[in-house]
Amino acid sequence: MSLTVLKAIHLLGAVLFLGNIIVTAFWKTLADRTGELAVIRFAVKATNWADVVFTLGGIVLLAAAGQMMAPAFGGVAANSWLKGAYALFAATGVLWLAVLIPVQWKQARLLNALPDGAAVPAAYRRLALVWAAAGSAATLMPLAAAWLMVAKPA
Repeated sequence: MSLTVLKAIHLLGAVLFLGNIIVTAFWKTLADRTGELAVIRFAVKATNWADVVFTLGGIVLLAAAGQMMAPAFGGVAANSWLKGAYALFAATGVLWLAVLIPVQWKQARLLNALPDGAAVPAAYRRLALVWAAAGSAATLMPLAAAWLMVAKPA
């Protein structure tokens, strides 16, 4: 596969990955601010599905194309910018697996157990704060990785 095709696949992965994490965080935060159970319940469910389709899809494209392109740039070990981008990508993955996904699933279970029209519980709000803090880090790290990929600093 040509380097141009691999770059296009990698770019598509970056758009899916970054686009989903930024947009999903935006509308989930807006939904949380409504305080309306039905709206928040829908946003949490949609966030979980969007992560499966778009975030995971972006990860697969990024990782596969990136790994296939790395030798064209001397390999991962040859460049500090590439090592840094890989480290940020891996750290983001750890954060998603260790914090964000479990929090989202806890939020969904908590909300799904409530009857329609119930008040959003304080436990959900506490989880939302954890999600916002971890999500901010999980957004900034891949943005920094994207900068490394474009700038390729020495």
